[in-house]
Amino acid sequence: MTAGTRIRKELIPAGLDWISALKPADIRKLMKGPPAADAPVPDAVAEIASPDFPGERLMVRFNPRLRDERRRKRAELPDAMEGRLEEIRHAAGSRGSRLRGRKAVARRVGEGTARLKVAKRFEIECGDGGLSWRRLQDRIDREAALDGIHVVRTSLGAGSGPDEAVEACRSLAKVEQAFRRIKTGRLKARPVFVRSEARVRAHVFLCKPACHAEWHMRKRLAPVLFEEDDPEAARARRASPVAQAKPSPSARSKAANKRARDGGPARSLHTLLAGLSTVALNEAALGSSGTIPAVTTPTPGQRRAFELPGVDLARMFPAAGRWKKALQARENCVFGP
Repeated sequence: MTAGTRIRKELIPAGLDWISALKPADIRKLMKGPPAADAPVPDAVAEIASPDFPGERLMVRFNPRLRDERRRKRAELPDAMEGRLEEIRHAAGSRGSRLRGRKAVARRVGEGTARLKVAKRFEIECGDGGLSWRRLQDRIDREAALDGIHVVRTSLGAGSGPDEAVEACRSLAKVEQAFRRIKTGRLKARPVFVRSEARVRAHVFLCKPACHAEWHMRKRLAPVLFEEDDPEAARARRASPVAQAKPSPSARSKAANKRARDGGPARSLHTLLAGLSTVALNEAALGSSGTIPAVTTPTPGQRRAFELPGVDLARMFPAAGRWKKALQARENCVFGP
């Protein structure tokens, strides 16, 4: 999420519009003053204004499902944290243990509890004689007061309603998925085995348009993929932008029956691309009499996959002018030069 400092120093001077969200500290700052609106209604969006954020539109939303999930984690993670701290304390007090000294104990605490990410809710003291801690209940209660409350901030004008702004903020998750695909998917931007900064930038630059091309492919090929191909129907099933996303009837049918709308099989993008790799145009030599094009006849599924993005098979191969003639000759069982 774009930080406020970057918004002030980079986006505003460049004249760019932006959509972001307030951090918990900013939300507490916003709630200190007189309430600008009534208590948030579950799954509703309320637009407010604050002198602390001049020239910005603030959309407050309350998600009860997010509140329940955070309360569950807030109850489980501190218990898990204390369990690990107890294990470290027991190890440090055992006879013959190599865990001796304040620095060694502190290092083990950092390594053993880093993944829980709740150390800020504890006051931990590491000493030569052992380990002690206590929960910062005031901080825990202060954080719990914001559970389920989310505030979207944007510079967009009134032409974009509160629901549209919240929907756009939720769509930022697709950007995170794109970065994840770049780093761990087929593109594999990491690790980068190049030594200079220019080559690293060039490598990442090539990965970004490749990811953009994949996004367009998924969008165009959605009717034959396990992808959402009716976003309007999916959006209509939600009571508000805050409500949990639900798949459209078409997407649910594809997931259940493994069949697309046209009756053909539904596939993942990787499986579809592997199947399209069998379509080829080769030149078959006939001794001294010349060559004829040996055409791979596309299956109905392959034809459909080429038709959806508007790909002309005749323009995909060097012998473009001979593709249709060769394909027609193949279908009519007539061979010629």
